[in-house]
Amino acid sequence: MPSRDKPPFRADHVGSLLRPPELLQAREDFAEERIDADELRGIEDAAIRDVVALQQAVGLSSVTDGEFRRASWHMDFIYQLDGISKVMDETLHVEFRNEQGTLEFAPPSLHVDARIGLSTTIFGEAFEFLRAEASAGQTPKLTIPSPSMVHYRGGRASVDEAVYPDLEGFWADLTAAYAEEVRRLGELGCTYLQFDDTSLAYLNDPKQREHVREIGGDAEHQHETYIRHINEALARRPEGMAVTTHMCRGNFRSSWVAEGGYDFVAEALFNQLEVDGFFMEWDDARSGGFEPLRFVPKGKLVVLGLVTTKRGELEDKDMLKRRIEEASRYVDLDQLCLSPQCGFSSTVEGNALSQEQQADKLRMIVETAEEVWG
Repeated sequence: MPSRDKPPFRADHVGSLLRPPELLQAREDFAEERIDADELRGIEDAAIRDVVALQQAVGLSSVTDGEFRRASWHMDFIYQLDGISKVMDETLHVEFRNEQGTLEFAPPSLHVDARIGLSTTIFGEAFEFLRAEASAGQTPKLTIPSPSMVHYRGGRASVDEAVYPDLEGFWADLTAAYAEEVRRLGELGCTYLQFDDTSLAYLNDPKQREHVREIGGDAEHQHETYIRHINEALARRPEGMAVTTHMCRGNFRSSWVAEGGYDFVAEALFNQLEVDGFFMEWDDARSGGFEPLRFVPKGKLVVLGLVTTKRGELEDKDMLKRRIEEASRYVDLDQLCLSPQCGFSSTVEGNALSQEQQADKLRMIVETAEEVWG
């Protein structure tokens, strides 16, 4: 069974990578006004060149900039949409869990206080730099948050009723802004785009569906609403652009938010969402089993996130092969790929593992994929 020559690849990765110490120091220096924006940009450029070289060295066909110019995988994008303001709400605490206990923090939130639009191509310059640095044989991938992420955390309360008395108007403007972003990215040469969407994984957790009810949402059908609007954002995507989605249950300093398998959303997700591939996490028991894969139709690919980014210990290749074989009981092996379960650094803080452990995991994914798919 041959390896794939187009995205998603047999050996792939989600997107974010651990920030090197010199970049973290530069961000601190910039915040304290010890360096200016140009100096920070130069340090970012150098760090991105190094991480592009790393991805080539381990044998990956997809290449990202590690999200090195961002502090957050999603909010750095969302705040650049017209009509959205940053809100610091110390009463809103998100509880993350890990093997040692819990971790709470009050993340920045958002408020829609004007009509949503798109004035500039978000991450456009960042993608152009990545594309210029990518080597022959590497496909540059850009990751952006799904439209769902603008709505999920706050629901109706985060959207000013004076601006959008009807949420359908909010969704119409939001998906139009996304459609324009996708079009512009295509003009810049983007052929591999990923919509990151935690909501479609969170909604499998009964506790998260209860949260949706508490803020006035339709917990039983919200995933279907999200799928419909993502499709609207992608309806006129450029010819030749591969689009995937990544769905995890939270990733912050080696901790997670939600638990449970993909059973609740699987049938609608696989059969209605108009993307080419699904990055999904199955790195431990909290992720559930592979049974939801029975709904995957022909022509769609699933990238199995079997390698955890939350710990540094290296997985056993034979174990990975057994799990791939188990997944192939529900969907054809030719429709499967392999990746880490999430990014290594969804926020600037990163997960609890070293740069060397990150490289070892990426290299092992490539080697395992070669041994399974050829």
